[in-house]
Amino acid sequence: MPSTPKKPNFLVDARWLAKHRRDAKLVLIDTRAAQEYWKGHLGGARHFDPFPFHHQDTSERGMAEFRAQLQWIFSALGITGRETVVCYENDSGMRATRVAWALEYVGHPRAKILDGGLKLAAPPKLVRDAAKFAPTIFKTKPRDGAAAGYLHIVERLGRADTQILDVRTDGEYFAERVRARFGGAIPGAIHYEWVNANRPSGEFKSADELREEFSQLGLDPAREIITYCQGGYRAAHSYYALKLAGFDRVRNYYGSWAEWGNRDDVPIERPKRRA
Repeated sequence: MPSTPKKPNFLVDARWLAKHRRDAKLVLIDTRAAQEYWKGHLGGARHFDPFPFHHQDTSERGMAEFRAQLQWIFSALGITGRETVVCYENDSGMRATRVAWALEYVGHPRAKILDGGLKLAAPPKLVRDAAKFAPTIFKTKPRDGAAAGYLHIVERLGRADTQILDVRTDGEYFAERVRARFGGAIPGAIHYEWVNANRPSGEFKSADELREEFSQLGLDPAREIITYCQGGYRAAHSYYALKLAGFDRVRNYYGSWAEWGNRDDVPIERPKRRA
């Protein structure tokens, strides 16, 4: 069992937000689709929907290009690295966690997620006008331990010190819904659909609940755990669910099945449902 985790520094709630809304160095990032943002968002929030920015190549060159893309995006958003950035959507979903993870990956020290999103925020006044801000030059300091490329996984398949966590739907995991050239799973992957880490109300389950669920799956905090889905969005959510539960050695394979399931040079397992 993992040790009891400290209070996570990457989650904030509505009470925290209400207390810090006027902080000079607080930046809010609304990660919802554009039409939702323009219908109403938190005052001062900047908009960035990560969904259009897929990046499936996790070769050495591909990862360098991904980091350059993120540098351009966060510079355009006026991020410097000296502020506290709170990412939000309607709940604790894959968009907000993806953006927070991306900030963490390129070295931002204070990227946070509004747990429960707008659904649980103390009824805030939503606005339709866009905040004015100036672009910056965001300098990346990559945290390689936050991400995994396909070669990193290939080298660790079957090793006792590494576990793979597939957080897609049952249909994707059992190759009943194929979203690439090939269906199936990364060999040896443990399956846990990402939405199970949230409560029905939209926020993350407690650390104790998640720790128990992950332990029952056989996940070991002493090992490195690599999460994946289709494109690294749901995997980013599970990355933080594991962190919340006290699992420290976690990587997001952001290329995920969009990369693995389209390659000819990697092994694929085809799990079978139990009768």
